[in-house]
Amino acid sequence: FLENRASRFLNFNKKVQGISGTVKFGNDKSKTTIETAAALVRGQYAKSEFVGQEGNQGPYKLKGTNNQLYILIISGSESVYVNGRKLTRGEQNDYVIDYNSGEIRFTTLFPITAEMRIAVEYQYTDRNYARFLGYGGIKHEREKWNIAGYVYTETDIKNQPVQQNLNKEQVDILKQAGDSLALMMAPSAYPDTYSENKTLYKKVKQNGYEFYQYSNTPTDTLYMVSFSYVGPSNGNYRLANSSGVGKIYEFIEPVDGLNQGDYEPLIQLIAPTRLTLATVMGQYKPKDFTQIDFEFGFSNHDENLFSPIDDEDNQGIAANVNATHRVLNNKWKVDVFGNVQLVTENFKTIERLYSIEFDRDWNVSNTFGNQSLLTFGSKVSPNDNSFFTYQYSRLEYTNSYIGHKQSLIGNYLYKNFNLNTNTSFLSAKGSVYNTNFVRSKTQAVYTKDKNWAGSRLDLENYQVKDVATQQFQTLSQKYAQIDAFVGRGDTLKTYVEIGYKFRVNDSLQNNVLRNVSNAHSFYVKSQLFKTQTSDLSVYANYRRLKYTDTGLVEPTLNSRITYNDRYLKNLIQTNTIYETSSGAVAQQEFTYIKVDPGLGTHMWNDYNGNGIQELEEFEIAPYPDLAEYVRMFLPNQSFVKTHQTKLTQVFNFNFSIWQNESGFKKFASQFHLQSSFIIDRSILRDGNGIAWNPFGSSSDELVAENSNIRNSIYFNRGKQKYTTIYSLI
Repeated sequence: FLENRASRFLNFNKKVQGISGTVKFGNDKSKTTIETAAALVRGQYAKSEFVGQEGNQGPYKLKGTNNQLYILIISGSESVYVNGRKLTRGEQNDYVIDYNSGEIRFTTLFPITAEMRIAVEYQYTDRNYARFLGYGGIKHEREKWNIAGYVYTETDIKNQPVQQNLNKEQVDILKQAGDSLALMMAPSAYPDTYSENKTLYKKVKQNGYEFYQYSNTPTDTLYMVSFSYVGPSNGNYRLANSSGVGKIYEFIEPVDGLNQGDYEPLIQLIAPTRLTLATVMGQYKPKDFTQIDFEFGFSNHDENLFSPIDDEDNQGIAANVNATHRVLNNKWKVDVFGNVQLVTENFKTIERLYSIEFDRDWNVSNTFGNQSLLTFGSKVSPNDNSFFTYQYSRLEYTNSYIGHKQSLIGNYLYKNFNLNTNTSFLSAKGSVYNTNFVRSKTQAVYTKDKNWAGSRLDLENYQVKDVATQQFQTLSQKYAQIDAFVGRGDTLKTYVEIGYKFRVNDSLQNNVLRNVSNAHSFYVKSQLFKTQTSDLSVYANYRRLKYTDTGLVEPTLNSRITYNDRYLKNLIQTNTIYETSSGAVAQQEFTYIKVDPGLGTHMWNDYNGNGIQELEEFEIAPYPDLAEYVRMFLPNQSFVKTHQTKLTQVFNFNFSIWQNESGFKKFASQFHLQSSFIIDRSILRDGNGIAWNPFGSSSDELVAENSNIRNSIYFNRGKQKYTTIYSLI
């Protein structure tokens, strides 16, 4: 990974393949660092934002910057946020992610509700063009000041396309498109030869229209055609048949000059881009607790290297000045601070410039113009463990938005009592909407010996009104949540905590914010015992959401029981995990691809004699020489709500504990045996029922069932010289 986290405007982290170097010289009083890098870029930054579905732990699909459904995410590049809070990856933490399929699933330990705003940042492999990255910087440091400069450029090599082969006509389209994605559309049809495994079309002229019509006649002049969804009534084609190996589209004549379809025989072209950034930054620290920082940035972002059209908006500048000073440094400490930031509309960064929920915090997701952000405030610390910070911020976009926000953030610790709060008030006026936003998160906890009790208050009142009509907009909402919890023990050893949450949700109904649902949640998290050889932990979260208008109740249960034990001086180790959760299973779409005989798994029988390869006509081949097709799964976003029950049992026989013995035990110490059994069962989530039994019988409610028994023998496991693994599945 190549990164720079010191700069505000040139902040990035990239996984690359190339060369880099760093040179440092000087002494403690005067030090200079020079760094440089040149590489081919593997990943492109992207962000997916969506709202959680009630009781749905996933999977949730992540997309590319052009809404591609099938992307390969670079491992370890993701950052996941829920309501502004960063989560931790891992089965024992908050979420797991499948980098190959681009899907994220939240664990049973982090229940998902409909009130959660989920944002995922990641890098994915984008290989439309070979992409080059150049980076360099120099920093000089003295005792009281330092100054640095950095340059970054990332460019697509337009003459080296990788995943798309551009012909002359397509290049001409890109040259005339400028920066408009809507104009980067090209006809997708090209002549092709007949094959029973292809979905092909012929050109037809009828009633003054020329269009493509499905054909499986070998003597026709045939074309391979790709169709793109262009929106309701924006196209001239519609999906006619999805039961075949390839989807079949048909032409629909316009009525009174109005299109009747949703698709067009077009493909989206991807233009090569280039982003160049340069920054100069410095810091001056005349004395302790006084500091001034500054940074100036310049960017040049060309969204289409083939075209000079729209290049007048490529360049932008930004500046930031920050100062802090301590005015009182006794038992009570008082600091004052101020920050001014100016960013022009066309300034571009590699990654996001602000916090993950900046747009929502200020309601500026559709606001444009030159930006200025002024912040100042004071921090008061009555002791080393307590502080209160008052902050005023003013955000302005030229001629379109001005907002004022006041915030109070604090943490107060006195003996066994701890209070923390984060409260803010926003008042903003825009050219389209006016916003008033009140938010508060406050928690109080009392601790005595190994016991604790506490309460949390979380509330929001988010009101967005149209400037002209003064009517509420759909973003408007309000909620209040009260939590209460008690616990006993040591969270590093044995403990138990139980809690209750009550939440009231108000949403826009007939231009009035009124109650739409109430939720009651009960949870327990514990480690009931932990010894040198065994431990048992239990987690459960039961939530009951009731909709006010219909009275419908939607229950969800997330639970996990984990038991680990070791026997015979660690010779035998066992791990048992039982889980229940709610989620979704993809309604998997697939097609069949023809391969050489004997290399496939399926065969095709044209039972209805229409010459069209329909999905229900494929079946598993009884003999290898008939196996001419393989099933290929396609990306989709159609999911079925399910209840999931999962049981995992693992046995490990660790004979390495005998490595200092002799005879048979010495020989056996070279082996390690592992046996695992997993059953994962999903049934339809319909009504108030909750699935408990992982061994339930097959029924119409069964959506998916996966059982796996695996036995592995390891020889010299983990040894550096050589090791062997034999697995029976």
